[in-house]
Amino acid sequence: MRGRIPVKRGTVLAAVLTVLAVAGGTTAFATLNSSDGGGTTRDSGLPPDTAAVERGDLSESVQADGTIGHAGERKINAAAAGTLTWAPKAGSVIKRNGELYAVNGRSVRLMYGSQPMYRTLKDGVEGDDVRQFEKNLAALGYTGFTVDDEYTDLTADAVERWQEANGDKETGTVGPEHVAFAPDAVRVESAARSVGDQAAPGQPVLTTTGSERVVTMKLDVSESGSAKKGDKVTVTLPDGSSAAGEIRTVGTSAKPDGENPEDDSPKISVTVSLDEPEKADALDKAPVTVELRGETRKDVLTVPVEALLALPGGGFGVQVVEHGKARDVRVEPGLFAQGRVEVGGGGLSEGTKVGVPEL
Repeated sequence: MRGRIPVKRGTVLAAVLTVLAVAGGTTAFATLNSSDGGGTTRDSGLPPDTAAVERGDLSESVQADGTIGHAGERKINAAAAGTLTWAPKAGSVIKRNGELYAVNGRSVRLMYGSQPMYRTLKDGVEGDDVRQFEKNLAALGYTGFTVDDEYTDLTADAVERWQEANGDKETGTVGPEHVAFAPDAVRVESAARSVGDQAAPGQPVLTTTGSERVVTMKLDVSESGSAKKGDKVTVTLPDGSSAAGEIRTVGTSAKPDGENPEDDSPKISVTVSLDEPEKADALDKAPVTVELRGETRKDVLTVPVEALLALPGGGFGVQVVEHGKARDVRVEPGLFAQGRVEVGGGGLSEGTKVGVPEL
């Protein structure tokens, strides 16, 4: 996958210089010599056309190829030995307290948290994992205990009510054979085993991803400055429609793109979340184009790139047209983007007319 970047400032300047060198290094617009249809010739010295100097924000953009799908792939391993008696279908989305799989008829349910379930929680046990589990009980509506680091008899009472509601044996204790943790809801990518197969502790049962559809892409290191967490982007979907999004993560290490052996240049991984993910509900592993905003200059004067002149002796200018006359004024080019260039100096103001090739 290759990112597509716009023409940068140095490239544009080089191109302008090349064109003007061919013209002899003088003004980009030759003196007009045309017949007015009445047999006379006029030499006005005016450019073929004009455009107005505009004031506003100017942003350069970077376009990159991406893929829409699901991020955050992880494996869920069995915690107990036995026969796999139930497994979800691929594509299923499982939320808090939802059933992930069952071994010997005992369900393992999903809870939200960053720590793994590594021990049995019971009366007297203390730790961050206790707080994590109690937060889930509270989120499910169970009360009568304090959400803290201590598993008390009050916690055990709430657990028994939770187990009864789920149709499980009421033990008041909970362990890895009952619960698995993930940061949020998960989507089942695939099952590592079929119902009836033997499960063993530490062996994969499911491969899951995050439930939300996101766009993933890889940018060349040289382009990575255009991607910052929180930046707004526009995603063009396969049907040509657009969807607004926001950069969620930007990788911190660069490595070659393993999916494209022909391109071994270092890449940065970027993830984009969609403001309206339902727009992409029917898409999975589909190619999209992401437009990222690069540098932005606020409240600046701009002219069309074609308005730039290479002045004799060096530097750049524009041809100001006023009262039927044209004059060259020196300007300092700034950011190039969207077919326009930021200009400073020359006494320009918003609405000033400058010469451009015929539109």
